[in-house]
Amino acid sequence: MNAAPAAEAYRRQSAPAGALRLDANEGPAPIHLSGQWPSAVEALRRYPDVRELEADLAALFNVSADRVLATAGGDDAIDRLCRRFLAGGRELVLTEPTFEMFARHGRLAGGRLRTVSWWQGAYPVNAVTACVGPDTGLLAVVSPNNPTGAVITRDELRRLRGAAAEVPLLLDAAYAEFADDDLTAFALAMPRTLVLRTLSKAWGLAGLRVGCLLGPADLIAELRGWGQPFAVSGPSVALARAALAAGGVAMRTGVATARASRAGITAQLAQLGGRPLPSEGNFVLCRPREAAFTGAALAALGVSVRAWPGHEFLGHCLRITCPGDEAEGARLTRALDVALAPQALLLDMDGVIADESASYRACIAAVLAGHGFTVTREQIAAAKTGPGANDDWELTRRLLEARGLDLPLAQVVAEFQSLYLGAGERPGLCERETMIPSRRTLIELAARLPLAIVTGRPRAEALRFLERFELTGLFAAVVTRDDATPKPDPAPVREAMRRLSVDRAWMVGDTPDDITAARAAGVLPIGILPPASVADTGPVLMDAGAARILVSLDELKELLP
Repeated sequence: MNAAPAAEAYRRQSAPAGALRLDANEGPAPIHLSGQWPSAVEALRRYPDVRELEADLAALFNVSADRVLATAGGDDAIDRLCRRFLAGGRELVLTEPTFEMFARHGRLAGGRLRTVSWWQGAYPVNAVTACVGPDTGLLAVVSPNNPTGAVITRDELRRLRGAAAEVPLLLDAAYAEFADDDLTAFALAMPRTLVLRTLSKAWGLAGLRVGCLLGPADLIAELRGWGQPFAVSGPSVALARAALAAGGVAMRTGVATARASRAGITAQLAQLGGRPLPSEGNFVLCRPREAAFTGAALAALGVSVRAWPGHEFLGHCLRITCPGDEAEGARLTRALDVALAPQALLLDMDGVIADESASYRACIAAVLAGHGFTVTREQIAAAKTGPGANDDWELTRRLLEARGLDLPLAQVVAEFQSLYLGAGERPGLCERETMIPSRRTLIELAARLPLAIVTGRPRAEALRFLERFELTGLFAAVVTRDDATPKPDPAPVREAMRRLSVDRAWMVGDTPDDITAARAAGVLPIGILPPASVADTGPVLMDAGAARILVSLDELKELLP
């Protein structure tokens, strides 16, 4: 008999340090357990005994202790059930999309999946029962369903149980605390029915990995033998018991906060065109027009949400966990507004509007050449990808310094400007500048949102370029190095927003300094490859925190709401 193919390792979605993690449906931190660490440390000495924990859980759910099996989170419970009931190719019947661990553990157990689509509205009782047959080993219902938030009603559950009376039925009620109706007791009154509960969500103890299966005593006794003997660690047992002994006051407060937050997120997403689904979990699933970009935009703004890139059913969706407090809620609200409803578009000039590869970059090379040094176009382009490289005068001085010549910045500026502006009969290299996007593209963008220039150029040089290419009337604000400390300081970005009288915007730039300034100002940073880019420009901009890398400003027309 051939072994089942190995499953790809499950890994949590990554996020940068400091991000607001709204991607894993975790509950608020259980601060009330801070004094319980000594008991957890003491528990390290011995193999764990879960009997007292199971007695506590039995009291919580109002059942006898022989009807409770403590598990290492919900995943352990699902694994035991799949290995017990799906071996030999038997079938697991469930809806999709749903909690991905069912498919994972089902396949690892050698079982097969039969699925029915269920996104919202009434549970598809008839379609599900039509899938039940002689090969069915297990029927699973997740309610509230993860990731959609949909729920099965008591009547639907009763009908489902009646139509498939001989098949073991699992109700995964991991999010029951957040729902309008907790079906745990109702389900446990039915024959051959088990209920999965967890302390990972409403109780805020995801890191402990403590859950439980509730069900008929004979099934619970049997399932004890289908898992590890010490699945739940001693410290987890100690801390879980302490949390339960506290009476659940913090849990209920957190649930109330999540439910209020859920209503607010749903309303905001609906207003912004995010197309949220009704949810009774501690999360909201939405289907924005550009899901991949929206997820990346929120990440660039410091908020991590769950995405499924390339997923057959969920690739167009994002799942947002309800924030745990007012400050987190404000961060999410702000990020959603910026990502989905910008009020303005800010553009760097050089590398975005103006191709200065034959002017400013040529000046850099010429100044170095005047002192006997050679620098290639590729070396200049690479230097422009470094931090603090937005100021061409300072960059030129640093390139000279790296070659052993330490000149005052004022001298470097004088030599640079003489080449750029020209002197006497010699024309300046500024005459070689060209415009990167078409004028039509800028006109179309200006018709969508107010435009502003945020540049490190002196004001006179910025205005000269705009006038030369008849662009002045397209930009409602032009912020230069004469107006604020240059990027990567966020000051010029904030000044542009002040002049436009807006508080949320997107910004396009071609250097890490542009991305850094935008992020610090709370503006969505978008990178663009300049004409003189080198191979690693895109990755450098992404590493700096850009939400997307553009090849052309025309791509913005597809991304803007």
